[in-house]
Amino acid sequence: MTTGIRTKRAAAAVALAALLTASVAACGQEAKGGSRYKPEKGKGGTVGLAMPTKSSERWIADGKNMAKQFQAAGYKTDLQYGENKVESQVAQIENMIAKGHRLLVIAAIDGRALTDVLRRAKDSGVRIVSYDRLILGTENVDYYASFDNERVGELQGQYLVDKLKLDEKKGEKFNIELFAGSPDDNNTQYFWNGAMKKLRPYIKKGQLVVRSKQTKMNQATTQAWDGGTAQKRMDDLISKNYGSEDVDAVLSPYDGISIGILSALKSAGYGTKAKPYPVVTGQDAELASVKSIIAGNQTQTVYKDTRKLAKQAVQMGDAMLTGKKVEVNDTKSYDNGKKIVPAYLLKPVSIDKSNTQRLIDDGYYKAGQFK
Repeated sequence: MTTGIRTKRAAAAVALAALLTASVAACGQEAKGGSRYKPEKGKGGTVGLAMPTKSSERWIADGKNMAKQFQAAGYKTDLQYGENKVESQVAQIENMIAKGHRLLVIAAIDGRALTDVLRRAKDSGVRIVSYDRLILGTENVDYYASFDNERVGELQGQYLVDKLKLDEKKGEKFNIELFAGSPDDNNTQYFWNGAMKKLRPYIKKGQLVVRSKQTKMNQATTQAWDGGTAQKRMDDLISKNYGSEDVDAVLSPYDGISIGILSALKSAGYGTKAKPYPVVTGQDAELASVKSIIAGNQTQTVYKDTRKLAKQAVQMGDAMLTGKKVEVNDTKSYDNGKKIVPAYLLKPVSIDKSNTQRLIDDGYYKAGQFK
């Protein structure tokens, strides 16, 4: 009886010692490496794709393109949409981590809201690609895949300069109103800065007149890139500032915002031979806006072939997971507040009525879709 008790106690002591040894070793490994887990290299496993919303056709396309390409590369995918609710996206990412996904590709709803959840991802050995929208305030993001966002703004601003022929008509003044993207999207400042680099000289010398006097980015932002919000603001700008004056141009950073702006302009009597629409820019070459350009309503958009962006993100993710060198072409521009995030930037293209055929030639749309 006594011998049996001693044997059980000895066994328990050995087990406890082994458990303590394992715990100490694990703690030592975490302190040294900064992560409890070391991800295995090689194909296979699941990639989590956290997209912001289905309310924009471009995000639907991005998600589908990446899922298809990751699957072709030998991975499973988990595609989720946060529907512009930060808490939903955080919960989705937490779930992806809990399921043991090896890589997360995240287009953040709010780039500043993911610090805690990405720390947990890093502790679990998960790799992170920030997709199109830079994730801010965290060291736990590995790479950034996007377009040259400042160039997008430059294309919009230069288009307005050229279309209004400001360098030819130096004695004439033109009325312009300015719109910016969502304040919680880091890309907003790049689009704005690029456009204002082209427009500000003409505003300063009085050739471009912002009658509302809303010339700062924080006065022009559009929460969640929402077209309805843009429409209400444009309604307000027209009613308070224009009277007998006409709007000659509107800087719009995104097609969905442009549609809202055009709705407000139409309600104010624009869109006729006597009172044509002003020059209105856009971005993403969404089908509704391309049709609007062809119809003579919206004037311009910026085409970003998201298939190529999806392909780049897949190449980056696959390289990380298989231990290969990740291709980047910018290691200086994108400071997220904690680190310079190495990036691969693609080139955007300006589209107006004269070159919508480019979208068909590239296979981005089919000819019949424009009817």
